[in-house]
Amino acid sequence: MSALNKNLIVLATLSCILVLVNTQSVHRRFEYKYSFKPPYLAQKDGSVPFWEYGGNAIASGESVRLAPSMRSQKGAIWAKNPLTFDWWEVDIMFKVTGRGRIGADGLAFWYTTQRGDYTGEVFGSSDRWNGLAIIFDSFDNDNKHNNPYIMAVLNDGTKVFDHKSDGSQQLLSGCLRDFRNKPFPPRARVEYYLNTLTVYFHNGMTNNEADYELCFRAENVVLPRGGYFGLSAATGGLADDHDVIHLLTTSLHTTQQQGGQQISADEQQKLDREYQEYQQKLEQQKDQYRKDHPDEMKDKDGEFDDWFESDGQREFRQIWQGVMTLQDSLREVNKKVDEVIGKQTNSLSLLSAVYSHTQGQPIAPAQPGQPPAQMPALPIGRHDWDGLVANNQLMINTIAELKGFIIEIARKSDALIAASGAGAGAAGAGAINPQFLAEMRDSIHQLKTTVAGVAQRMSNVPQVVQQPLSSCPDISCVSLTGLLVVVAAQLTLMFFYAVYKERKEAQAKKFF
Repeated sequence: MSALNKNLIVLATLSCILVLVNTQSVHRRFEYKYSFKPPYLAQKDGSVPFWEYGGNAIASGESVRLAPSMRSQKGAIWAKNPLTFDWWEVDIMFKVTGRGRIGADGLAFWYTTQRGDYTGEVFGSSDRWNGLAIIFDSFDNDNKHNNPYIMAVLNDGTKVFDHKSDGSQQLLSGCLRDFRNKPFPPRARVEYYLNTLTVYFHNGMTNNEADYELCFRAENVVLPRGGYFGLSAATGGLADDHDVIHLLTTSLHTTQQQGGQQISADEQQKLDREYQEYQQKLEQQKDQYRKDHPDEMKDKDGEFDDWFESDGQREFRQIWQGVMTLQDSLREVNKKVDEVIGKQTNSLSLLSAVYSHTQGQPIAPAQPGQPPAQMPALPIGRHDWDGLVANNQLMINTIAELKGFIIEIARKSDALIAASGAGAGAAGAGAINPQFLAEMRDSIHQLKTTVAGVAQRMSNVPQVVQQPLSSCPDISCVSLTGLLVVVAAQLTLMFFYAVYKERKEAQAKKFF
C-alpha cells in the first residue's frame, strides 16, 4: 500500500505541474526593431530601419523585392540586431508572382546564429547554416510533382542542403500549399514557443486575416539563442517576382519570465532614445513629403483611412458579393425557364394546329376490351409545316397592309369630297376642281399598284403542302387573288358612286 500511495502522490504532483504549465498566460509584445511594414518601409536613401539588404534585393516604400523576375537573381535582407528573447512569433506577408505556369526558385525565412550571405546557394542565403530555415519552394527539382511546398529544415552548421531532392531527406516537417499568383498576398505565421515550432498558412484566396490553416507543428525543437532573422529569395532558369510586404515580430513571454530577459536601466534608456530619434526622423520625412506633394497628401487624421477597412465594411462587402452572385444565378435560371416555357408553348401550338387539320375523323373513345385509339399520323413534315407557317404569316401581313391602305383611301375621299363641294359652290354648277381629279386619279393608281403587288406576292409563295388538307368536291374554289381583285373593284365603284352622289346633291342645292 505504501508503494501505491507514493505512485499516486507522484502522479498527482506531475498532473499539477502540467496543469500549471498549460495554464500559464502568454504575454505578447510587438518588437519594432525586428519588423518592417508599409508605408514608408524604406527611407529616402533606400535603407530599411534596423535591417540590411543586399544582392539583387530592392526596397521601396511598400515592399522589399528580394529577387526580381529575371534569371539567376539572388537577394536577401537581414536584421541588424540579434534576438534578446527566447520565444517569438513572426507574421510574413509576401507575394510570389510570375507569368509562367511554374516558377522558381522560391524564398526562405531564416533564424540563424550568424547572418547569411546575400547571394548564397540556398535560396539566396548561405549553406551550412546553424539554425532554422522555413523554405517556400516553388520549383520541382526531383520531378515528384509535390511543389510548391513549405518545409522547415534544421541545420547545425555541417550539413549541405540537397537541392536535387528538394531537401526531402533533411526536412523537419512541411505541407503542400500553393502560394503563387494569388488574388491577395499569402501570409505565413511562424511561432516558436516552449520548444514547439508551429507554422500557419494563409493561402491568399480571401482578404480575411483570420483564414489561417495549420501547415505543421513540430515539438522538441531546440534552436540556438540570440539568432538573427532574415529573408532571402532566388531565381533560376525560370523566374518569379519575390516580394515581401511586411515582417512583424512579436515576442512571447510566460508569467515566470516577467517580460523575458531583463535589461539594465542604461540599455533601456538607450533603446528609448533610439526609438525617439527614429520617430522624429520619420515625422520630419513625412512633413517634408507633405510640403513637396501638397496635392497628393490628405489631412493627417484620415491619412491612412483608405489602407484598411473596418469589420462592418468587410462584412457588408462580403454580403453584397454574395447577393450579387445569387442575383446572377437567379437571372440565369429565369432565362433558362423562359426558354423552356417558350419551347413548350411552341410545341403545343404546333401540335394543336397539326391535329386540327388532320384529314381523318376525330379520335373515337376506346371500346371496352379494345386497345386505346392511336394518334393519327402527321399529314405533313417539319419542313412543310415551317413553310405553311411562313405562308400564313405573309397573308396576315398583306391583309393588314391592305386594310390600312383602304382606311387611308376612305379618309382622303372624305376630305376630297368636302373640298370639291366647297369649290363647286364658289366656281359654278358645272365646274370640277382639277386638284380633286388629280388626287382621285393618284389614289386609283395607288390602289391598282397595291392590288397588283399583293397578287404578285401571293403568286410567288411556294406550294408547301403537296396534297391539300381539304378539298372542295361540290363547288368550285375561288383563289385569294381573284377575291382581292373583286373587293378592290367593288370599293372603287362605291368610291365613284359616292363622289357622283355628292356632286349631284351640291348642284341641286345650288340650283334651288
